[in-house]
Amino acid sequence: MKILGIESSCDETAAAVVENGKTVLSNIVATQIPFHTMYNGVVPEIASRKHTEWIFPVVRQALGEARLTIDEIDGIAVTNRPGLMGSLLVGLTFAKTLAWSTGKPFIAVNHMLAHLYASHLAADIAYPYLGLLVSGGHSIICKVSGFDHIEVLGTTIDDAVGEAFDKVAKFYGFGYPGGVVIDRLAQNGNPKAARFPMPAIDKQNRSGSADAKFARDNPHYYDVSYSGLKTAVINQIDQFWNPVFE
Repeated sequence: MKILGIESSCDETAAAVVENGKTVLSNIVATQIPFHTMYNGVVPEIASRKHTEWIFPVVRQALGEARLTIDEIDGIAVTNRPGLMGSLLVGLTFAKTLAWSTGKPFIAVNHMLAHLYASHLAADIAYPYLGLLVSGGHSIICKVSGFDHIEVLGTTIDDAVGEAFDKVAKFYGFGYPGGVVIDRLAQNGNPKAARFPMPAIDKQNRSGSADAKFARDNPHYYDVSYSGLKTAVINQIDQFWNPVFE
């Protein structure tokens, strides 16, 4: 079985052909980074317009690299959530139209689940296992007991880690995307230069121990928060640049 997958949830237009669930025959990604860099982040209007321009050539290239025609495709899958509304609509409209016009099955995909299941492409993973999803505006810890049995154990209550990276990078003037710059600088940084709060919420169990019974009785035990860490980093930077002498 050969599936054509289409992704347009944010600022990358992508298409891939996968055979029998694991063999990637082609994977084409068109990035919009040069168009968003001057704004220090993704501009939704620009993103959706670029998707409109690029989605057809990207899909055509994916089919060409896989050496297949659309008639040889068994189904068409597309990201339907979460993401930027305008960007999602471009991919959804294209995929629905293509599926309808060719009579192919249409498959809508939550791309957070796709991130989770992508790990199965690299290895045979036995259930149950813990999944960590760190993508865009999401930071999720989940227990995966089966293909369609996923329990969310914790998520962000405010900012996701990606947002914290982006905003700190913007404050620094690192440009977009800035997370990779922070990561590179951190490799040679001093981990003891400043103390920052742990990005977690644990109001009832101050001991910090991951007691199983306590976790079961408190459904938000594994929730995380990055807004405080983001603010602390920005304040620390401000102190470095503008020291107060007593």
